[in-house]
Amino acid sequence: MNATQEQLKSKVQQALVTAFGTEFAETDPILVPASNPKFGDYQANLSLSLSKKMGKQPRAIAIEIVDKLDVSDICETPEIAGAGFINLRLKTDYIEAQLNAIQADARLGVAKVKHPQREIVDFSSPNIAKEMHVGHLRSTIIGDSIARILEFIGHDVLRLNHVGDWGTQFGMLITYLREVSPDALTTANALEIGDLVEFYKQAKKRFDEDEKFKETARREVVRLQSGAEDTLHGWKLLCEQSRKEFQEIYDLLDVKICERGESFYNPLLGDVVKDLDKSGLLEESDRAKVVFLDGFTNKEGQPLPLIIQKSDGGYNYATTDLAAIRYRTQQDKAKRIMYLTDAGQSGHFAGVFQVAHRAVWIPDDVEVVHVSFGMVLGEDGKRLRSRSGDTVKLRDLLDEAIVRSRADLDTRLQESEREETEEFKANVARIVGISAVKYADLSQNRMTDYKFSFDRMLSLKGNTAPYMLYSYARTQSIAREGNIDFEKLGDVKIQLQEDSELTLAKHLLQLDEVINEVEKELLPHRLCEYLYQLSDKFNKFYENCPVLKSEESIKISRLSLCYLTARTLKLGLNLLGIQTLERM
Repeated sequence: MNATQEQLKSKVQQALVTAFGTEFAETDPILVPASNPKFGDYQANLSLSLSKKMGKQPRAIAIEIVDKLDVSDICETPEIAGAGFINLRLKTDYIEAQLNAIQADARLGVAKVKHPQREIVDFSSPNIAKEMHVGHLRSTIIGDSIARILEFIGHDVLRLNHVGDWGTQFGMLITYLREVSPDALTTANALEIGDLVEFYKQAKKRFDEDEKFKETARREVVRLQSGAEDTLHGWKLLCEQSRKEFQEIYDLLDVKICERGESFYNPLLGDVVKDLDKSGLLEESDRAKVVFLDGFTNKEGQPLPLIIQKSDGGYNYATTDLAAIRYRTQQDKAKRIMYLTDAGQSGHFAGVFQVAHRAVWIPDDVEVVHVSFGMVLGEDGKRLRSRSGDTVKLRDLLDEAIVRSRADLDTRLQESEREETEEFKANVARIVGISAVKYADLSQNRMTDYKFSFDRMLSLKGNTAPYMLYSYARTQSIAREGNIDFEKLGDVKIQLQEDSELTLAKHLLQLDEVINEVEKELLPHRLCEYLYQLSDKFNKFYENCPVLKSEESIKISRLSLCYLTARTLKLGLNLLGIQTLERM
């Protein structure tokens, strides 16, 4: 809810109390933006809910409220419609005043939260010795955007990359490393294993086919867990090589993230078992130590266990996640912890959160949230895969987006007979390509699957990144054409005369409301929808309202409106992790 909406809601509530008494002081006026412009800008609907309680017709109630309602400083005279809806239309001079206020504000009217807190966003989370694939796309992009928004409004955000850097697979990998590159375990900078993914495949093949190799690999796991120097050295080398490959993708996506993998929590797993045992939650089932979950049953109706320690003494993902929750609440002092994974892990997190709550590791003032998302599908509606049927590598997907973006740019330049430098073309292709992939994902409700289509996401028309970037670039072209420096316009008073100006202005005033909604509900697609509508409204304004050819005072006002639009687009796109372009 933005500041204007809050003011109007307060005034309607005051009018209700004045008309009918203090017993209605807690009544919610249900003030919402009007769905149709002919109803004004906001609509209050409380008459219907009060009708039965008061024994009066809804319209009669609305008439009495409006009789006591003073919104003359904000709105035109209120109108009553239908069965008691109160329609409120903002005054033009009020809108102008609000625009002029946010124009002078570096944050465009978006206030910082009154009570900032430590918030953790756990996202991306690839596995060591495995390549990042399309399955990591949504977690990385959505997690980064949520972190950016939380940081912008003032929270202390810890961006964590919970990488899979520990476990039994490392016994297999290190055993194979001893075979193919024995010097790597004793000599600095001697690791020469080439393609790490292929290395993993070969190690797995040996593990599956050779019993002697498998037994040696299991002993290597014990050596790793006990801290054997040469084994730890091999483990560190494997992790370091993976990190380099991960970082290339994070740099391409402009994502900042702090690695804190499974190995970080390994020394804490024993304490998880001890604490659960002390609390009386731990039980034994098939020689494993488990916690039986409330409300979770198998096909036979028997309680399902969350395995804490396996019968062989080993631990699993749930144990690590429980150790992470303990650390994040007790040491990091987090007040909200968000886990960005696909919806298929909902059951896992529901179980982990339940155990953590029952163990009182999550205080009453701490919120843990599974920020789930759907799958990335191919245009055939099935899980997105490469032509060979394999999972699509994330790097290949991003590279193809850049290549296709460059081809589209070359075609446009050729058709318009524009000459540009190679540096310009490479930069535009990279930004448009990466932005197209990001925006196509973020513009979907994260809780649903979506179909991945290069043609659709790279289009200059519709709800796409190229359309947003084009709208921003158009604001800059206006400045170049008029030889205008937006930043030197000075203290210009915006004047709104045309309908398309008013429509654009009202939309600009909704930015704070949208960002606050995303902060609470963790749904970045709402910011995407806002920016798409902003671009659409700006382009209609541009078509209907001459800027550079207007009379001087109107020209300066419209230039200021263009500049405010540009700043809003740039800020919004930045919060989505998307760079802007001055020219396309």
